[in-house]
Amino acid sequence: MFGLGWAEALALVVIALLVFGPEKLPQAASQAGRTLRQLRQMANNAKEDLQANMGPEFANFDPADLNPKNFVRKHLLDDVEKDWNATPGVGTETETTPTPELGVGEIPPYDNEAT
Repeated sequence: MFGLGWAEALALVVIALLVFGPEKLPQAASQAGRTLRQLRQMANNAKEDLQANMGPEFANFDPADLNPKNFVRKHLLDDVEKDWNATPGVGTETETTPTPELGVGEIPPYDNEAT
């Protein structure tokens, strides 16, 4: 739960008892739960509005992808992991056709699309 262990959770409960008192603690807990639920609903509505108004090309858009750590992992490291996990000798070599060597004074071929 939020990276908290039992000792930290127990410490938070004791602090809450001291701050709010045993009479008002249930009210404070219900108010905190209601506020958390409203924040989640607002975040989900904002996400749905973004996806609805961005058009069909952003149908797979996830706001979590805007986090730089997730962006790097998704766009850069996935390719590296695929290369590392590839079976050696299967689909890793590229077949190239040997190019003939040019003779003395021979002009290399010209490619219009390369310039």
